[in-house]
Amino acid sequence: MKYKKPVSVLVVIHTPALEVLLLERARHPGFWQSVTGSQEDEEPLLATAHREVQEETGIDAAVADFCDWQLTNHYEIFAEWRHRYAPGVTQNTEHVFSLCLRERMDVAIAPDEHLAYRWLPWREAAAACFSWTNRDAILELPQRLARRPGPGAGCQGDS
Repeated sequence: MKYKKPVSVLVVIHTPALEVLLLERARHPGFWQSVTGSQEDEEPLLATAHREVQEETGIDAAVADFCDWQLTNHYEIFAEWRHRYAPGVTQNTEHVFSLCLRERMDVAIAPDEHLAYRWLPWREAAAACFSWTNRDAILELPQRLARRPGPGAGCQGDS
């Protein structure tokens, strides 16, 4: 059995108007989140973010459009998911990214991972998230967006 690496990405997909895309977990109806996923082998984290967005939403954004927040979260892996990791692994390291799209769009969810998707204003999206790291990232969006030029601009201007 190949174990998951305890290194992941969180990608907050949003519009300039701060509408945020959330996905409902298939195995936990009512649990809403942004795109998340584990790093594979020695894959660069930006490549992980790009791959996970494509797999979970069908969005094929340019790698340059992703913004690496240079923010890392550490948290305990839920007991029910620990079987996916090597024995004794209980902590995950999550790297936060965002992706600003020009406007809301329909997405093609991965049915084995998600039941539905919805676009919500940022405050409502933050309140809907079951993960504290996801909630905190969404709450930080207005400040992050104020420091960058707009969709398609990557992270130029971020500090």
